[in-house]
Amino acid sequence: MSLALKYRPTHLNEIVGQSHLLGEGAVLLTLIEKNALIHSFFYGATGVGKTTLARAIAKYLQYPFYELNATTLKVEELRNIFKTYANALEKPLIFIDEIHRLSKNQQEVLLPFMENQSALIIGASTENPYFSLTSAMRSRSHLFELKPIDNLSMEHYLERVLQAEKTDFSQDVKNFLITSSGGDARAMLNLLESAKALGAEVSLEQLKSIRPHAMQQGSAEADSHYHLTSALIKSIRGSDVDAGLYYLARLINGGEPPEFLARRLAILASEDIGNANPNALNLSASTLTIVKQIGYPEARIPLAQLVVYLASCPKSNSAYLAINSALKAVQEGAIVPIPSALTKEKHLYLNPHNFEGWVEQEYLGQPMRFYTSSKQGFEKTLDGWLEKIRD
Repeated sequence: MSLALKYRPTHLNEIVGQSHLLGEGAVLLTLIEKNALIHSFFYGATGVGKTTLARAIAKYLQYPFYELNATTLKVEELRNIFKTYANALEKPLIFIDEIHRLSKNQQEVLLPFMENQSALIIGASTENPYFSLTSAMRSRSHLFELKPIDNLSMEHYLERVLQAEKTDFSQDVKNFLITSSGGDARAMLNLLESAKALGAEVSLEQLKSIRPHAMQQGSAEADSHYHLTSALIKSIRGSDVDAGLYYLARLINGGEPPEFLARRLAILASEDIGNANPNALNLSASTLTIVKQIGYPEARIPLAQLVVYLASCPKSNSAYLAINSALKAVQEGAIVPIPSALTKEKHLYLNPHNFEGWVEQEYLGQPMRFYTSSKQGFEKTLDGWLEKIRD
């Protein structure tokens, strides 16, 4: 039996990390203890304990446990489980992994049983399943995020396993087992298993040859991860090409996933460059697609190309400020009526195409202003277009 299975927690109080969900007074723990938990969906990175948590809940509530996977799930399989407990005094906990892959038909089969509470449905996903679930599913369930396990919790877990296995290693080896696993307990125990096989004198270099790049978060310390990422973004925003490349190299060397880096750069392309150079977002989207396909070591090249390009672009956060301003107005109650020409009295609507591209008419129920051009780069061209359109 693998160490990951052998030392998998079976009770709620054994689960590693997730104090925001299972700590004293935490909402999820309280709901479980009061047997008031409704259908729920857990999401988070691999190895953070989603399946383990579902099993521990079933054990605590003394529910029969069924573990299914959305990629292989058959509707008839679900119906058979519900049929088994149709007249029973107890109800099962049905755990569905990769819940975001459920088809619409499969979701519809679940709905009546979710509604009549004949089973407790818990799903898990490495992505936020909110957008892949129907509104009917979402309205009948809660959503909880499981976070990467912090280093201190990983350390306590590792020491417990080492003591049970009557094994010990140098502090350097133990630190690498923890920090290179990026909050993934399963990954840490799998690497520990390989370390045990190599013998008591296993070296840090041997472990690095097995796992040359850290997993998930990438950096050795959480602070380093966030500080390096922040430094990368701020350097590019400040148009310092060399600083951007340096922090990119630090993050790559720390094993930061290329998809994470490309996502952060894509956000920067829209937030800090925007319409000063709209092509920045296009190149960022292309880079994100490419690095997903090729991975390291080659992914370093398009990432570097993107960093050089973004740092060299004119900068504008006009769109970022504009949408924040508009959202703030809406959230603070600025709900103005839609002019009737745009909805009910469509015969009053003046189509700009019939007036050489522009005609003066009301689009907002009252004057509101959110966008201010930065006059940088391509935004000057957009300003000119608007002036010509309205002239």
